[in-house]
Amino acid sequence: MSSVPEIMLNNGQAIPQFGFGVFQISPADTAEAVSTALQAGYRHIDTAQGYGNEREVGEALAKSGLDRAEVFVTSKLGNGDHRPDDARQAFAATLSKLGSDYIDLYLIHWPLPTRYDGDYVSTWKALEEFYRDGRARSIGVSNFQPHHLRRLHEETGIIPAVNQIEVHPYLTQPDLRAFCAGQQIAIEAWSPIARGSVLDDPAIVAIARNVGKTPAQVVLRWHIERGDIVFPKSVTPARIRENIDIFDFELSGEDVAAISALNKNERIGPDPDTFDLLPS
Repeated sequence: MSSVPEIMLNNGQAIPQFGFGVFQISPADTAEAVSTALQAGYRHIDTAQGYGNEREVGEALAKSGLDRAEVFVTSKLGNGDHRPDDARQAFAATLSKLGSDYIDLYLIHWPLPTRYDGDYVSTWKALEEFYRDGRARSIGVSNFQPHHLRRLHEETGIIPAVNQIEVHPYLTQPDLRAFCAGQQIAIEAWSPIARGSVLDDPAIVAIARNVGKTPAQVVLRWHIERGDIVFPKSVTPARIRENIDIFDFELSGEDVAAISALNKNERIGPDPDTFDLLPS
């Protein structure tokens, strides 16, 4: 397996372009899955307060024998903790659960524009505190649209390092990706294979056959070719190893274009402008 490339963020920090996501992995299964991923060569783990498995990610890191600096760890602020004092407490809890005195990347999980009187700016300013005191090496957002990002630019001092958004062949997000590129905001892709719904697409199946890879590997490679940071998730050891085995081939420009042409502007997840779910 070839080494995973890195992307330089707008604050000078490097981030592995490929990682392991733990969304919807139960806490009982998380430590083992993360351990398998680390053994397979993953060095970027993406978790969140809302996933309920930060502690188990920390356990796997502690047992791995790897130096903390060798693994890039991302987590996200929960939707119920946007008020600045709540965000400070939540961030401290995340560090405690991970067993670390810093995190590589910390994100606002959702903008929640219909909650908190529409105020995600004060939340972002709390994250700026974490960045300035060194406990967050980089800060960013997730599911933010251009108008959300413009407001942060106008009212705060630090441009997000990344925007983690839903991206896959049926939702390619060209306008949002272009906007972020103009602000030097890196794109992270969640639901990168659309929960498997793109894997039977004839165009993707044909390309996979031609390059001698699985449809999932082809789609993950498509993300890499486009410059996305991507982190598939699985609890199956063979699939975890298969997913990272994408650095010994490249797609042609024609293949990348053919996959991009599958766009249907079709979301799997909620609309960031209306999503307002808080923890029960």
